[in-house]
Amino acid sequence: MSIQRLVTLVGGIVFILIGILGFISPLTPGGALLGLFAVNAVHNIVHLLLGIIALIAVYIGMSQLYNRVIGIVYLLLAILGFILVPISGTLLLVSINLADNFLHLVFGIILAGVGFLLPADVQTARA
Repeated sequence: MSIQRLVTLVGGIVFILIGILGFISPLTPGGALLGLFAVNAVHNIVHLLLGIIALIAVYIGMSQLYNRVIGIVYLLLAILGFILVPISGTLLLVSINLADNFLHLVFGIILAGVGFLLPADVQTARA
């Protein structure tokens, strides 16, 4: 499995888990997942959709494109979040806070970095 596919697969699973966890009330006191990351229903649905799209991208061999596009989107989301969230606390109906902005920045760097800096055919070491 290529690094592109592995990153997309792991990212997709993480997005799906985050989306599901965001709907579990005891884990979202005051609308913050684990008391740290702002979430609402729209935010959770976005995570679920990104996860499903990631799994589809792995299946159809489009992991590098997914990593590039979603990486850029997350970098832009982080920048917009740092600018707009202190003013409103939401971005396009999605609850976002400072912790989300930093997480989006990290996800964006990882996805875009893998998508643009690593070739599609780099293979992971086999055991």
